[in-house]
Amino acid sequence: MQIKNLMSEDIITIDKDQNLSDALKLLRKHNVSRLPVTNNKQLVGIISERDIANKLGSSKYESMPASRLHISSVMVKDVITVPQTMQLDEVAKIMLDKGIGSVPVMDEDKMVGIVSKADFVTLAVGIAFDKITVKEIMSKDLTVVSPTERIVHARRQMLESNVGRLPVVDDDTLVGMITSKDLMRAFIDFRKKVPEKYQKSQIKELLVEDIMSINPTFVSKDMSITEVSNIIMKTGFNGLPVVENDVVVGIITQTDILRLIEKLES
Repeated sequence: MQIKNLMSEDIITIDKDQNLSDALKLLRKHNVSRLPVTNNKQLVGIISERDIANKLGSSKYESMPASRLHISSVMVKDVITVPQTMQLDEVAKIMLDKGIGSVPVMDEDKMVGIVSKADFVTLAVGIAFDKITVKEIMSKDLTVVSPTERIVHARRQMLESNVGRLPVVDDDTLVGMITSKDLMRAFIDFRKKVPEKYQKSQIKELLVEDIMSINPTFVSKDMSITEVSNIIMKTGFNGLPVVENDVVVGIITQTDILRLIEKLES
């Protein structure tokens, strides 16, 4: 199958000279996690929730309001694109090798669509995926945080592990989840509520438990990939913790499912 048969043609873009506040509004309005960036209608970059969370949490920009940060200073400039005629498994391999969540799809020099890991998850249902269980593809090498750790530490853990979400664990028991989106919103709200002269000291007082999602959805290691894919599509979550006897034993993400699809397709 060619990627043009899977991509989304409804492309939400943002101009490089707009500010982060504009990006946040678009991300929220359209319920997407990344935006292609354009200049005179030409693709020049891409920006994601993770990019925003990383930038706003850095010491260089820690006190700067989102309205003063231009998209061009946050976006990823070296955009990887694919032609619309490329095969699914080839696109999946590029996304896995480069560690990216989406790629713009091109027809010569024109952007005609975008495909994300979420689009690939829609393929992971049916007989073939009924026979594969979570434990066969889940990630067992877990990075977790405790509810009493600072959100600046959680941000650093995400950066070092190159992940967009962390299970929150207390005495080996799952008590929540924290994502790049949670961090992004927390940093934005913090800037709005706290005067600039107090931000550097008070940001360290924000804890994971202040912004994490409680009662997180989780799956068991014996569930089928079809079941997990349906949960991901229904909830919009990028990943789900795997729990056995109240203990987190792994996590299954869109990346794990993408890797499976790439293997099966190739």
